[in-house]
Amino acid sequence: QKLIKIAIIGVPNSGKSTLINNIINHRICPTSSKVHTTRTASKAITNKKGSQIIFFDTPGLVTQQEMKKHHLETSFTSASRHSIQHANMIGVVHDVSNHWTRDQLPRTVLDTLESYSHVPSFLVLNKIDVLRSKRILLELVDTLTMNAIEGNVRKGVKDPQDTSDHQRGWQNFSRVFMVSALTGDGLPDVLNFLVTRAKISPWEFDEGTHTDQPNETLIEDTVRARLLDFMPQEIPYTLHTQLEYLKEVRGTLYASVQITCPSARIEKLVCGQADGKLRQITERVSSDLVETFRMPVSITITTTCRKKE
Repeated sequence: QKLIKIAIIGVPNSGKSTLINNIINHRICPTSSKVHTTRTASKAITNKKGSQIIFFDTPGLVTQQEMKKHHLETSFTSASRHSIQHANMIGVVHDVSNHWTRDQLPRTVLDTLESYSHVPSFLVLNKIDVLRSKRILLELVDTLTMNAIEGNVRKGVKDPQDTSDHQRGWQNFSRVFMVSALTGDGLPDVLNFLVTRAKISPWEFDEGTHTDQPNETLIEDTVRARLLDFMPQEIPYTLHTQLEYLKEVRGTLYASVQITCPSARIEKLVCGQADGKLRQITERVSSDLVETFRMPVSITITTTCRKKE
């Protein structure tokens, strides 16, 4: 038996959770189109060719200002550090679809790589389905690796003049992958690479286990992620989600979740006209959970409000 543990890091919304779900081919990590969907570190597990591969899905790396803006718990920043300390490798996910930020690794990512420079790392350029130009992709690889792999400058390339006040990349990546986490393009290469890096060690999880998270957490996180998609601006960050009932009966999972809203006005927005929006949210959550648990799911979502107006 072999084992490898990988901490997946990157800024919010770079596609870390989608990448993990599609590599392990199982919907374990909640995903949405908004930032801060992942708020705590969780493990996703897959087994291939006698190797157990454990991914740590970590919250996006954020600055102190972002922490204040989104009312993020201090555990938010420590989760990534904690995961890296238990990992054999770091995978950096970088969004190449963003024209403004793609040509340099974020400062939060570089600081993390510098703090843990003894841990081997690899770079995943994500969302290549949005970027049509191969030339730009190849230029990005040169910039973000500073023309080097594992600290060795590539032959025929000048040693990059690093002006330390404006470092754009990291010279010590072991490998660079170009993928689309959404379409699955390039993901088998990442998985095969990780299998080759696994070391002889007993497995930490049983054969059929895909996550270290209890079912209750998976359900609450899935509801939270869909609220992020359906509700505008900052509203979803003010809602509290709680599982009230969970039982498996004859191969069907029955669950009931309550959403607590800060005011009656926001409760109306969540429910929508004639409860239409709440029905849409429930349908999406239900189909997500069928993918997660791979069994029929019947879920009821209700709302309540903290203070009656």
